[in-house]
Amino acid sequence: MVSDVIIQPALLLLIVTALTPVLGRYMFKVFETDSGLHAFITRPEKILFRICGINPAVEMNRRKYLWSLLAFNFAGIVFLFLLQIFQSVLPLNPQGLGNIGWDLAFNTAVSFVTNTNWQAYAGETTMSYAVQLTGLAVQNFLSAATGITVILALTRGITSRKSGNLGNFWVDLTRAVLYVLLPGSVIVALLLMSQGVIQNFSPYINVSIPGGITQVIPMGPAASQVAIKMLGTNGGGFFNSNSAHPFENPTPFSNFIEMLCILLIPTALTYTYGMKAGSKKEGWIIFGVMMFFLVTGFAVSIFSELSFNPALQSATVLEGKELRFGTTGSILFSVITTDVSCGAVNAMHSSLSPLAGMIALVNIMLGEIIFGGVGSGLYGMLIFVFITVFIAGLMVGRTPEYMGKKIEAPEIKMAILAILVQSAVILMFTAAASVLAQGVSSVQNPGPHGFSEILYAFSSAVGNNGSAFAGLNANTIFYNVLTGLAMLVGRFGVIIPVIVIAGSLVKKNISPVSAGTFRTDNAVFAVLLAGVILIVGALTFFPALCLGPVAEHILMKQGVLF
Repeated sequence: MVSDVIIQPALLLLIVTALTPVLGRYMFKVFETDSGLHAFITRPEKILFRICGINPAVEMNRRKYLWSLLAFNFAGIVFLFLLQIFQSVLPLNPQGLGNIGWDLAFNTAVSFVTNTNWQAYAGETTMSYAVQLTGLAVQNFLSAATGITVILALTRGITSRKSGNLGNFWVDLTRAVLYVLLPGSVIVALLLMSQGVIQNFSPYINVSIPGGITQVIPMGPAASQVAIKMLGTNGGGFFNSNSAHPFENPTPFSNFIEMLCILLIPTALTYTYGMKAGSKKEGWIIFGVMMFFLVTGFAVSIFSELSFNPALQSATVLEGKELRFGTTGSILFSVITTDVSCGAVNAMHSSLSPLAGMIALVNIMLGEIIFGGVGSGLYGMLIFVFITVFIAGLMVGRTPEYMGKKIEAPEIKMAILAILVQSAVILMFTAAASVLAQGVSSVQNPGPHGFSEILYAFSSAVGNNGSAFAGLNANTIFYNVLTGLAMLVGRFGVIIPVIVIAGSLVKKNISPVSAGTFRTDNAVFAVLLAGVILIVGALTFFPALCLGPVAEHILMKQGVLF
C-alpha cells in the first residue's frame, strides 16, 4: 500500500515534468510564426482561411480579439442548443432518443462551450450519437482552443513592445485545434482503444442475464470523445458514470493514460509561456508553484482516505471507488481532475472522506489555477502573479513591474474583478440554493454534507470544472438555469478582464532591468505567490468550508455520519 501511494503519483508527475518542455517547445513553435515549423504545416490552415475569408496577416487589437471570441462562443451555444432541442429528427440516433428540454439544453450548451462539461443528464440515455459527435465533441475541441487563444493574447500583451495588437483570434484558434488538440486526440484515442475503450456506431445491445432479466449494454464512439475530454480538460463523460465506466476507462493503464492526458497541455503551456517571455525560469517558477499545490493536496487527501474512520470503524473505505483503480488511483484522479479543471471522475466525490472532499472543493475554488484548464489555468495564475507583484511593489515602495511592464491601477482593478466575480457568484448562489425550496428539495443528504453538495455544485460551475459531489439532483429548472448562468460568469467573467489586461499591457513599453527590479523568477517570488493564493482563498471561502467539510470531519470523528 505504501509503495503504491508513493510510486504511482511519483511516476506520473515525473513523466509529466519530463514531457513539459517537449510539448511546451512544440506549442511555442506552433504559435510562433517565425519558428520555421510553419513552412511544413501551414497548408491545412491556409485552405481553411481561404474558405472562411480570414486574412492571417491582419492582427487584432483587444476589442476585435475579444468580440471575435465572444461572438464565436455565443454562436457555439446557439448551435448546440438547437442540436439538442431537435435531436429526435437528426440522423445517428439508433435508440430513437427524444428532444432535450429547454432548460437542460441551455445548461448543456453553456456547459460544453465554456469548457465546464457539467452534465445534469446520463449521456447514454439522453444524447444521440449525432449530438455527441457534432455538438459535444466539437465543443470539446473549440472550448479548449478558446482557452489557449486567451493565454496567447495575454502573453503577447506581457511580452510585446507597444504593438497595440494581440494577434489574430481565428489564427490562434485554428492552430490550437489543427496542430495541438487534433493530433494529440488521435494518438490518445488509439491508446485507449488498445485498452478496450469502445469506438463504434452500433445500436445498444440487449443481453439476457441469469434470472430472466434483460440488460441493455450501451455502445457508441466513446474513445474519440474520451481522448479530447482529457486532453482538452473538458471532462464530459460519454457515459453517465464518466471515467468510472469500464467502457471509458477499463484498466489501470488506461486510468494512468487519462490522468497523464489531463495534465499534459496545462503543464506544457507554462514552458511555452516561459519561451515566449524570453525566460524559461518564469515558466518553471509558475510550474513549481502549481506542482506544490498539487502534491500538497494529494498528500492531505490520501492521508485522510487512509486514516481510521471511527464512524465506520475502518480505514481505506472503498465506497464510491472502482476496485480496478484502488484508493490511490481514485484519490490521485480526484486531485488532478479538480486541480486541472477537467471534471472527469473515476470515483464518486461525494464518497470521499470530508477532508479529501474539501481538497477537491478548494482546488476548484482557487480559480482553476493549479495547472487549471487548457490555457485558463495559466491566465488564472497570471492574475495572481499581477496581484503578488503589486503587493510586493507596495511593500518596497516601488512601482510594481512584471516582465518590464508596469502593473498599475487599471490592471489590478481587472485582476481583482476576475477573482471577486467568481467568488461572489459561488457564495451567493450557494446561499440562495441553501434556503430556497427549489434548491433544498434536490438535496438528498442532510446536514453539512448536503451543504457541501450545493457548495460543490456552484464551485464546479463557476470554476468551469464540471465534476459533481453527487447526491444532488441538478436536473431541475432551478439548478439548470442557475448553474448555466454560473458557468457563463465563471468563464467570461474572467476572460473579459484578462483580455482587457492584455490590451492595456501591450501598449506599454518594457522597462530595462535594474538593481531595484523585483525578480519574479526565483524561490522568494514563488513563496510570496503561494502565500497570496492561500490568503485570498482562505479569507474568501474558509467560512463556507467550515459549514461543510470541516464540520462533517469533526462530526465524523465523533461517530456521526450523514
